[in-house]
Amino acid sequence: MKITIQNLTKKFPARNKKGKEVVAVDNMSIEIPSGKLVGLLGPSGCGKSTSLFMISGLESPTSGKIFFDDQDVTTLAAERRGVGLVFQNYALYPHMTVEGNIMFPLTNMRLPKEEAKQRALEAAQLVQIEDLMQRKPSELSGGQQQRVAIARALVKMPNVLLLDEPLSNLDARLRLQTREEIKRIQRETGITTVFVTHDQEEAMSICDIMVVMKLGVVQQVGAPQAIYDNPTNLFVANFLGTPPINIFEGEVKSGKIYIGDEAVLDTEVPDQKVYVGIRPEGFIYDENGAFSLNLDHIEVMGRDKTIVTAHGKSQKPTVRSIIDSDIYVNDQSPVVKFNLKPNKVFLFNAETEERIR
Repeated sequence: MKITIQNLTKKFPARNKKGKEVVAVDNMSIEIPSGKLVGLLGPSGCGKSTSLFMISGLESPTSGKIFFDDQDVTTLAAERRGVGLVFQNYALYPHMTVEGNIMFPLTNMRLPKEEAKQRALEAAQLVQIEDLMQRKPSELSGGQQQRVAIARALVKMPNVLLLDEPLSNLDARLRLQTREEIKRIQRETGITTVFVTHDQEEAMSICDIMVVMKLGVVQQVGAPQAIYDNPTNLFVANFLGTPPINIFEGEVKSGKIYIGDEAVLDTEVPDQKVYVGIRPEGFIYDENGAFSLNLDHIEVMGRDKTIVTAHGKSQKPTVRSIIDSDIYVNDQSPVVKFNLKPNKVFLFNAETEERIR
């Protein structure tokens, strides 16, 4: 099922007479290909959950259109859209067994009991909880409850699966396991899936396509690695990456990029003030390198060495460099030098913060 969103806008009225109306989603236009897992990603308040609820039919748009394949579903009731929705809090019925929770949508559809039980079992097997069918939600772990919620959404055989921050209540280990399960289930079923999260690592690990949002506006759409490698603006560059990208105030002069007094790279960009973004993996340790930073400390994590440094009076950027040799630093002047990988350095206009190509 392909989802097409055209000029979708959602405005909420002001909370008081003097206030301004809130534009939660602003003129959103994207296409979600059939059978793909698409992540709506952004900080709290960016409009991603509102977008999801409009796709589901739980919220009505102020303007714009939503199509499922060629069908205009903009004003279609939620129960007639053929969507499965998994909420952040799972919304399980505590008095029902796992089997009862999964069967509930089918019971509402007045399916024969035996058919409903069989379909509930098949959905439970898909999420690997078939041995928990007679338990109550209170007897389950957070990860197990999440699987029940997914099974209940899938049992209706929806055309579209919508997941609203489904992993936010799980601990770190369970988050990792469950996001891998979500990807497996999506691949096995082939259901078009929209996944809302504020966690960029989560989105990059499982999504086929990411939609990065800020203040209701779509900033960039594309494959996770493509967005990471080619951010369209400073916000996107900052939002993606662990450790985050390092941002320096810089200047382009006579074909060279300057950070402070040091010319760190050649460029064909015209002379101007810029922000220089350098990915942590873009630093190459070199005792004779062009870029100097003051060492704070080194963290060793297996094969990676994370070098934490400061540049001038700025806050400490985090520089990750995988190197084979030790770092030799003069105790009297703890300076480390680097060269830079050109494909890991991005220039942004100092005023608009748009990427300079």
